[in-house]
Amino acid sequence: MKKIFWTLLLANLVLFVVMQQGWLDGGEQVPHAQPALNEDLIRLVDETKEAPPAKVLHASAPAAAPVVASPPKHVSAAASSPAIAPVAVSTPAIVPEIKPASTSDQSNTLSCMEWGEFTGQDLIHATEALAALQLGDALSQYQVEHDIGYWVYIPPLKNKAAVNRKIGELKDRGIKEYFVVQDSGRWRNAISLGVFKTQEAAQHFLDDLRTKDVRTARVGQRASKFYVTIFRINGVGIMTEVKLTALQKDFAGSELKHVPCTLTR
Repeated sequence: MKKIFWTLLLANLVLFVVMQQGWLDGGEQVPHAQPALNEDLIRLVDETKEAPPAKVLHASAPAAAPVVASPPKHVSAAASSPAIAPVAVSTPAIVPEIKPASTSDQSNTLSCMEWGEFTGQDLIHATEALAALQLGDALSQYQVEHDIGYWVYIPPLKNKAAVNRKIGELKDRGIKEYFVVQDSGRWRNAISLGVFKTQEAAQHFLDDLRTKDVRTARVGQRASKFYVTIFRINGVGIMTEVKLTALQKDFAGSELKHVPCTLTR
């Protein structure tokens, strides 16, 4: 029994030596045992906590920029920073500022005018023509006194009956403005049809009477005081000025002119 025990013990020792040398089953190399683990570096993971989701980068997202180490303290920040290429920014076209017209500029777009001088039938016709323009408060008038002027008249008639017949004829011809001289003297029973500042204006009125078949009227100089009317229009726009210019052509001897808007009477 002792021989068998020692024989088995010796066989086990030989087998152990052979395994340590790595040869077994025809000389194949037996892999070495795994090296010892560093237990102090092992950290258990809590499987109950979910790992944070991985960031998904879109295909269009640029690659992350490389991390640049901070420059040494003796190197300036400008020297360590990479050069930044200028970016072209489209600038909108500069539109010049249009300033609204000042109050004075706006007033200059309007003008003030005077139209005159009128008496008799011309005064009536001019008044009607201006009323058609509907100028409202912009229209006013004033009178000017003259010492010497011209008048269109029918010479003195014999008596009151002749005066009444002549007035009837004038009315039949559309003459509504007249004045019978009542004063004693050479002009008594004369019929005045209009008083004018200039002889030209008086002659134009007489020519108009001729078209209405008034044959006995004539033009004369009148050495006495008389009044003429002048129209004033404040704040005339360009369209109104054009209309006034057209009207003035129908009144020979009248004058249409610009005047300062600060002028008051």
